[in-house]
Amino acid sequence: MNPIKKTLALVLFAVLFAPVAIAQKPTVTLDYYFNHEFKKDKDGNYTTERFHYIWEEKDLNGYSNWGDAFVKYGAQLKSLETAPTAENLKGTDVYIVVDPDNAKETPKPNFITPKDAKAVAEWVKAGGVLVIMANDSANVNLPSANVLAEAFGLHFNDDLQNHVIGSNIAAGTLMVPEGHPIFTTARKIYLKDISSIKLSGNAKPVYTNKDGVVLMATLKYGKGTVFAVGDPWLYNEYTNGHLPPGYDNDKALDDLSKWLLAQIPAKK
Repeated sequence: MNPIKKTLALVLFAVLFAPVAIAQKPTVTLDYYFNHEFKKDKDGNYTTERFHYIWEEKDLNGYSNWGDAFVKYGAQLKSLETAPTAENLKGTDVYIVVDPDNAKETPKPNFITPKDAKAVAEWVKAGGVLVIMANDSANVNLPSANVLAEAFGLHFNDDLQNHVIGSNIAAGTLMVPEGHPIFTTARKIYLKDISSIKLSGNAKPVYTNKDGVVLMATLKYGKGTVFAVGDPWLYNEYTNGHLPPGYDNDKALDDLSKWLLAQIPAKK
């Protein structure tokens, strides 16, 4: 074979058999460190069984439905059992911090420190997508949650919005306006007993109630994005048909999942 034909053959071989780059699935990591609860036995003693807002939990307290939504839209799930650092957030695209523990929820709560908040802020600045979900003050360590929130110009207030007593579901109803930037298909959602949010800096409301109280907020921070709401909200109890007909929490779960994944910066 002459040199020209040999060169062409080698080029053709390289093109045909070069390894094809496989797109990496985005990774959604759920905090298991600041939210670190264990079930109690019949005598009131803590067991070693984790529960409350975790991917694996398929009962009403879990986030298995939300995890399924992320997977449906191409993501892979991960949990973080330790405090966030630059090293252990590496490879995470979406990081969800939900309901940091208070002393009544776990024997040794892990409080969010300024060091933790700085590590997360640097990760967001580099392109991470952060979700902060608080709770009403009786069920969350609000000062701990605010250490993280305030790094981004957010502050969860010690109040109680959409308070629901007994079976008065209507008190927790929110109507989503047409053209909402996140909830593009959900119109009637259920969200109860939540902390409102005070904003500063470039934080913007994405849901404000009829009284002008901010219930959800978002902001751009460096190359990244932050979404905040004052309740764990989308756990199994309020999705997958557990609400009366007419509520769109399942659609809201899908809408938010897609929106969060869409905020991930394109990999160069």
